[in-house]
Amino acid sequence: MSDLYLKLVNTPVGKTAAQSLGLPSPAPLKRLKRVDQPFIEGDILVGAGQGARAIANLGSIVSASPATLHHASGPENLSESAKASTRAQALDVTGDIDGRFSALIFDASGLQKPGELRALYDFFHPTIRKLAANGRVLIIGQDPHTCRKAPQAAAQQALEGFVRAVGKEIGKKGSTANLLWIAPNAENQLDASVRFFLSARSAYVSGQTVRIGKASDAKAGNPVAPLAGKVALVTGASRGIGAAIASTLARDGATIIGLDIPPALDELQKVTGPLNGKALACDITDEKAPKLIADFIEKETGGVDFVIHNAGITRDKTLGNMPEHFWDMTIAVNLTAEELIDEELAERNLMRENGRIVCISSISGIAGNFGQTNYSCAKSGVIGYVESMARHLKNGITINAVAPGFIETQMTADMPFTIREAGRRMNSLSQGGQPVDVAETIAWYCNPASAGVNGNVVRVCGQSLIGK
Repeated sequence: MSDLYLKLVNTPVGKTAAQSLGLPSPAPLKRLKRVDQPFIEGDILVGAGQGARAIANLGSIVSASPATLHHASGPENLSESAKASTRAQALDVTGDIDGRFSALIFDASGLQKPGELRALYDFFHPTIRKLAANGRVLIIGQDPHTCRKAPQAAAQQALEGFVRAVGKEIGKKGSTANLLWIAPNAENQLDASVRFFLSARSAYVSGQTVRIGKASDAKAGNPVAPLAGKVALVTGASRGIGAAIASTLARDGATIIGLDIPPALDELQKVTGPLNGKALACDITDEKAPKLIADFIEKETGGVDFVIHNAGITRDKTLGNMPEHFWDMTIAVNLTAEELIDEELAERNLMRENGRIVCISSISGIAGNFGQTNYSCAKSGVIGYVESMARHLKNGITINAVAPGFIETQMTADMPFTIREAGRRMNSLSQGGQPVDVAETIAWYCNPASAGVNGNVVRVCGQSLIGK
């Protein structure tokens, strides 16, 4: 459904009216236009605090783009910024700064104590107002759980609060802020994540933290089609977010097996047909479903690389008025079926080496929603499932989740006007997301170069003002 308010406030008359009335004026988000589009363009400024471990990696990644790279100079505590690249041009941040930056990137991975957080202020204070519309702020830190001393853990944990606050300050310009926490010696796992969070693919992802661990190098062979030769199972693929996931993974080279309930088979075939994919009609709550799915995969493709658990339902009622079948069905579809399918695929060795499992959680599973005790319960369970499974999967297989916020789908279009508008505006970007925003995040998880990204739950919500 079209967001008429977003269109209106981006006209001269509408913008003036919104400003005079104190209403939000969200900026239109720039999303990916073509598959070979550079991940970042324009001018980029990088900075680093003392002991920075990832600055050279960051310089190398950004140097692969057509962007013009600058490194911060001036304050002594930013001196390691010069290690970014010999291509980077020095920029004294204590002087006058001309122009606009497409991205501000800071390596805080070496900060050892709270006092060293001053480097954040010295880098961002003079530059944050120079961030262009639809700009990117990206900070690299060390996972606090891997810090040996309390002051270091405090400094690294502080980055999360900083990023979330920055995201709320810059969101009105359509800009985002995110944090990548790396484990010790995991700097070589940054490539896919840096590219994603600097790019138009992450337009609706802001205020998020991602933990990146050590993993074997698994570079994508073709940057335009990084998933070529891979097979993806996408449940709930007949429409909305599921259809967008199927289309996006196919765009990146994957062969799609789309799954949905038998009554949706015609819609499903309309999705998979143009993608040269395969359609499977199946009710995932049927006790025979895991075997049926595994049999189909074994016969058609011999195995699967990506399992995207997108199928989901809502059956809303306040707890006291909820019939038991509303509860049972919601838990079965949104949580139990995922576990049983994964178990069957694992037992039959149909999940290929370096595979990816991606589950769909929800903001409701993080913050809870009125009248959705069943749905919130299931979607929170998804988070627990992902975090636990991440510790046990082998053969390079990873598992992660996305937690969508307000996404423009048929379901949200059917909401009452006031609830729909509240959902759209209650985030830092003051607008709803698109199904492709969820799909792009899943495509990043599936990228072979995302091997170090495991056990994460990333909200695709425009930095919703509810929840964590």
